[in-house]
Amino acid sequence: MAEEQIARDRNIALLIDADNASPDSLDPVLTVLAELGTVNIRRAYGNWQKPALKGWAAIVHLHAIAPQQQFDLTKGKSATDMKMIIDAMDLLYGGHVQGFGIMSSDSDFMPLAMRIRQDGLPVYGFGSAKTPKSFQAACTRFIDVGALSRTAEAEPEPAAGSDAAPVVDAELVKLLGDAIKASKRDERGFASISEIGRRAGNRSSFDARNYGYSRLSELIAAIPNFQVERRDGGAVYVKRVR
Repeated sequence: MAEEQIARDRNIALLIDADNASPDSLDPVLTVLAELGTVNIRRAYGNWQKPALKGWAAIVHLHAIAPQQQFDLTKGKSATDMKMIIDAMDLLYGGHVQGFGIMSSDSDFMPLAMRIRQDGLPVYGFGSAKTPKSFQAACTRFIDVGALSRTAEAEPEPAAGSDAAPVVDAELVKLLGDAIKASKRDERGFASISEIGRRAGNRSSFDARNYGYSRLSELIAAIPNFQVERRDGGAVYVKRVR
């Protein structure tokens, strides 16, 4: 309960690159950011004279988002990105924000994400699957909004023992396997999933929601390479079996 109270008390800023983000993803993004705290600062940046931003214009007031006008002063140059970065640094130096969400698929925000993390604050990135890896890796967590929206709209997840399995690559299996090896294991080879998650998170910005699962434990349970064991009190432990 104490941890939940701390999370609720955290002040989170969501900065939206309206030129490179879809308004259709806003609801699931806000749901995810609740993990970090309360999203009290909500700003969307762009040239609101553009017809392409009509979708955002229709919902900013419904979600208490402050629209930030930025004219296109020079063709091919994005003043919007610069304004977002300036505002983010102002918020960071102000010391009243404990976490950031950045909605964009633009790699220009990679240095910003890295700088915020250097101050020990989490940065969740939300963009398309085609977002450059440089920005994805710079975030504490990067979440594919397409996968996130599909998960939010999908039927309940398959029960344990189902034939359904996520599509994962060898890189993810190795990442999780290495995290298990580096974690403290009991005499049967099981490691705490919380420690596995921390160690994997230090190396990668991957998120279970990108694979259609809301929790890391559910993703790992669906991968045949691992065995998941739930113990008294709800603690989850994992070991690699292949």
